[in-house]
Amino acid sequence: MRKKRNNKVIENLEIIDIVPEGKGLGRKDDLVIFVKNVVPGDIVDVVITRNKPSFKEGKAINFHKYSNLRVNAKCSHFDLCGGCKWQNITYEQQLKYKQKIIEDAFQRIAKVEIDEIFPIMQSPETYFYRNKLEYTFSSRKWLEKSQLQDTENINMNGLGFHLPGMFDRILDINQCYLQSTISDKIRNGVREFAFKNEYTFYDTREHQGFLRNLIVRSSNSTGEYMIVLIVGKNDEQKISDILNFIADNYNEVTSIYYIVNEKKNDSYSDLEPILFKGNEFIIENLGNLKFQIGPKSFFQTNTNQAKQMYDVALKFADLDGTETVYDLYTGTGTIALYASQKAKNVIGVEIIKEAIDDANKNAKINNISNAKFVVGDMKDVLNNQFIAENGKPDVVLLDPPRAGVHQDALEVIKNAEPNKIVYISCNPGTQARDVAILSDKYDVLKIMPVDMFPHTFHVENIALLKLKK
Repeated sequence: MRKKRNNKVIENLEIIDIVPEGKGLGRKDDLVIFVKNVVPGDIVDVVITRNKPSFKEGKAINFHKYSNLRVNAKCSHFDLCGGCKWQNITYEQQLKYKQKIIEDAFQRIAKVEIDEIFPIMQSPETYFYRNKLEYTFSSRKWLEKSQLQDTENINMNGLGFHLPGMFDRILDINQCYLQSTISDKIRNGVREFAFKNEYTFYDTREHQGFLRNLIVRSSNSTGEYMIVLIVGKNDEQKISDILNFIADNYNEVTSIYYIVNEKKNDSYSDLEPILFKGNEFIIENLGNLKFQIGPKSFFQTNTNQAKQMYDVALKFADLDGTETVYDLYTGTGTIALYASQKAKNVIGVEIIKEAIDDANKNAKINNISNAKFVVGDMKDVLNNQFIAENGKPDVVLLDPPRAGVHQDALEVIKNAEPNKIVYISCNPGTQARDVAILSDKYDVLKIMPVDMFPHTFHVENIALLKLKK
């Protein structure tokens, strides 16, 4: 039998800061303690859940004092949903701590001097800013306290988001403040249709059930919506009935796809989306460019803030039309195509073939001929031969995933000695690590934090590096 653990409780711990990943930080004697779901100024009792020599982690089990930074969360799902964990502090304080997270990462990890640090760029919208949400169907929805007394009469099917740390439990969502209210109407309508017609919801433990996922994509500029329904088996009648329900009841939906996923996991990148009705894609405008967005396209989820971020990145690059630009980790080529209007030529590299296909399509519809896109793993593609074939870069744009830039690629970039590197990152820690590697050849001239995801602890950052003389 597993021994029952008697975890230590730290009493009257004052939370003094927020650290990356959104945890609160407190100190007791010589102990550094990280605590979930607290705000600086809270005084709490904490039960230790993770005990390391250099730090402890825990969760608050009692509040002696609530911080005066706290505000009432707007969302009724806030206490359980893992999506917007900072709704309980003011937006001004969110920005303050995100700025601090970036600056601390550069001081602690990169250990470099920065000529100019700009204030964090606020998001134009703090609610309803996302252009994509993915919901999960589950036959094991989470029951709130008020529902536990009458479980026999409760429908256990739910459509919403995974609870933090629970692969098999879904929080049934009634209203979400991340995407437009149209998204709410579609999600709630689909759920009611499924209840009425006795569709089965997927059981992740038993790996059975018909409805698996619902993806809602939207365009800020055109008002178009795309629906992607993921089902567990190819039941043509059921698929047709539910998708026709969507088509008949939501005029905003201009594109409807479905994907049949018979695997035991939810990944669908290797599966073929099937167009059921409407257009193959929706159109999003970014500045003076048009982008086709398909069912599996990557596109920044906060469209308006993405434009502002790219504008700053190009301002940092300060292109004059003579440069060769490499856009590494180009995705669907959004910033590469943006940069192509001010550069001699742009070469984008991305490992995902479908993303490169999208980039080429978007280059074509925008009549851009000076952008070239290459498929491949960065550590394999970016080498001396690649540079010989495509020309020495004057400017390198970096926008890697959270893991940062592959170390082999960093060495190739250093050897190529581009005059400028504009590094966009969604992970302050890995960005600071990579900047430290580059720092023997590059100075950091400017950084600008960017709030891409209000009410979350996530923060992006743009850094301008210049070759040392």
